[in-house]
Amino acid sequence: MTPEKPAPALAKGTGFVTSTLAAPVTAAEAALRPLSFSDFAGQAKTVERLEVMVGAARKRGDALNHILLSGPPGLGKTTLAFILGHELGRNVRVTSGPVVEKAGDLAGLLTNLEEGDLLFIDEIHRIPKTVEEYLYSAMEDFRIDIMIDQGPNARSVRLTLPRFTLVGATTRSGLLTAPLRSRFTLQTRLDYYDKDTLLTIVRRTCGLLKVEIDAGGATEIAKRARGTPRVANNLINFIRDFAQQRAKGAITREVAAAALELLEIDSAGLDEMDKRMLRTMAENYRGGPVGMSTIAVAVGEEADTLEEVHEPFLIQEGYLQRTPQGRVLTERGYAAVGLKASGEAQATLL
Repeated sequence: MTPEKPAPALAKGTGFVTSTLAAPVTAAEAALRPLSFSDFAGQAKTVERLEVMVGAARKRGDALNHILLSGPPGLGKTTLAFILGHELGRNVRVTSGPVVEKAGDLAGLLTNLEEGDLLFIDEIHRIPKTVEEYLYSAMEDFRIDIMIDQGPNARSVRLTLPRFTLVGATTRSGLLTAPLRSRFTLQTRLDYYDKDTLLTIVRRTCGLLKVEIDAGGATEIAKRARGTPRVANNLINFIRDFAQQRAKGAITREVAAAALELLEIDSAGLDEMDKRMLRTMAENYRGGPVGMSTIAVAVGEEADTLEEVHEPFLIQEGYLQRTPQGRVLTERGYAAVGLKASGEAQATLL
């Protein structure tokens, strides 16, 4: 049997590490990420909990306990992992659940960690179950037993690991197994940001990018960013290009509105796929209940994408309801696509 190729050694002092097993972090993304809790806007309860854990770990001179961050994409789970590493003065190795395909992949990551380092696994619910079982002893006892060879020559080798911190991130915490979930000391959920917090983030990003923006332009972006900093930053990058090409370079309310209209993002932050979902439910399925897989086929998108990216925002904002029978369109959902609920649909909502 060909031995597993070890993961590359950690590069000390970088604040994060990338490898063949790691999700890449671009220079642009790294430049916009806050490096400390004081620079991180929003998620006050989660930040306070993490500050308590970091402060206690510092006093003990011990590794941080394992942490699970959950919530929709783009709310700052990866950023918080980097902040934890920065606050503790430790490196963060970044990877994702689907990439860790074999026990050897996990062993390569864990054995290259140093005392107190953090292993950040994005989409941790997508780790194969055969690999997940190796995490149990790694998280609790800081050791891992792996099988070498096959058949009569098979033997188990025990590897002792440094005390490390596993920071898991998931958009679908319900898919985590109970044994894995129970091994995290802190399980905390990130929620969508309010418009005032997003306004702070928009101004900070524009300052870092040296983009001229007025109060009206910042407000327009904040209210259409779907409560998500990543969306806000992506919009800023596009609107900056739009302003340079079709305006005088500065982002005003009018420039921002024109750019967002080009992207088909309305004043409530609904994009073209959101409206296609709502309209399909209203016109084809009388507002539901209807299953997500059926909606996905009708709109030509993967069900996982709709569940992880679009549905949480639509439910949070009151456009959809999730019921045991399926998804149901609310009156607000009908209004968003310029329709009115039929008598039958209104009876369903009641």
